[in-house]
Amino acid sequence: MTSSNDPDVIRQQIEDTRADLGYDVDALNEKVNPARVVDRRVTRTKQAVDDLRGRVFGSDSSAGGVTARAHDAAQGIAQAPDAAVQGTRGNPMAAGLIAFGVGWLVSSLLPTSQKEKELAAQAEQAAQPLLEGAKQVAQDAAQQLQPAAQEAVQSVQSTAQDAVQTVKDEGQSAAGDVQGQAQQAKENVQDSR
Repeated sequence: MTSSNDPDVIRQQIEDTRADLGYDVDALNEKVNPARVVDRRVTRTKQAVDDLRGRVFGSDSSAGGVTARAHDAAQGIAQAPDAAVQGTRGNPMAAGLIAFGVGWLVSSLLPTSQKEKELAAQAEQAAQPLLEGAKQVAQDAAQQLQPAAQEAVQSVQSTAQDAVQTVKDEGQSAAGDVQGQAQQAKENVQDSR
């Protein structure tokens, strides 16, 4: 803190300190508020489930690229025999990987079957208990964090009150010093007449 004796500067410092402490308390509350912790956890879990669902079912945006992929696949298939012969000569592992890749490519171009949709639905149902478990873990974590968060908020409030009192005391002391100096100056002026 500066050692200014100007009451306006001291008042401004008090206001700045209050604003900073208010901002810190709000940020701490936002960070450790159990409801916000749970909201953040639930949002992350929902996003993970949505990502999984998108991978299982495929996304609508990928449908636009099907034509381009089909064209690329046709070219790749036309060139595949020559490439396969050259690339797999003496290497059965490479031949297996190429066959796997071609199968995967072809399966990605075909529409999903009823069986695949059923399996995806089963996977989603199987993931539901995991989602519930994640929610429960988030709620437990929030309950465990709540006492610590309340203690931290109380500590910050106490520190803020102490800081305000210190600034107030310093302000009053500085005001007293200024008043004393003004009185001394007044007496000096009166004595010099």
